[in-house]
Amino acid sequence: MIREFVKGIWKENPVFVQVLGMCPTLAVTTSLINGLSMGLATTFVLVSSGLAISALRKLIPDQVRIASFMIIISSFVTVVKLLFEAHIPEISSQLGPYLPLIVTNCIILGRQEAFSSKQPIGKTLLDNLGMGVGFIFALVVLGSVRELFYQGTIGGAQVLGTWYKSMIIMVQPAGAFISLSLLVALFQRLSESE
Repeated sequence: MIREFVKGIWKENPVFVQVLGMCPTLAVTTSLINGLSMGLATTFVLVSSGLAISALRKLIPDQVRIASFMIIISSFVTVVKLLFEAHIPEISSQLGPYLPLIVTNCIILGRQEAFSSKQPIGKTLLDNLGMGVGFIFALVVLGSVRELFYQGTIGGAQVLGTWYKSMIIMVQPAGAFISLSLLVALFQRLSESE
């Protein structure tokens, strides 16, 4: 059972192995906090919708399966969006339109179609939680790297001295692609050496 959880963190990491969820991965990871926030929001939606779909899997007709999944996912995204707006408005505004776009994240719909709709609640919880933790891990690492090379900080804490000259490219799309490609290559290299 624990294997269901661990696979999403390393062996089947949604970002570094499966290369899924690229829109939020590239768009919001300009800092560790943004990456962590998006990762937590996505994980909440992934786990909550997975549990609901797993519980209802025998009641949802095949003809309306995907539409039903989207309604369930949309409901949880709305909850997350409203919670962010009410309790952490500054992060909500930084994530901008990418928070409601969690609905279209292929990690979520893919896990619900491939796993949650076919498995009992216990396995679904472990699988979705593992994929969510893997997504958080990837976004935090990418956000930390981009923040470090742009501002010289990680999580707002100064890491590089005042001598450090900011790399403006790291907050631009090109910096996101360069950082992600290097991290994917590093991740693949580390996975091969196991």
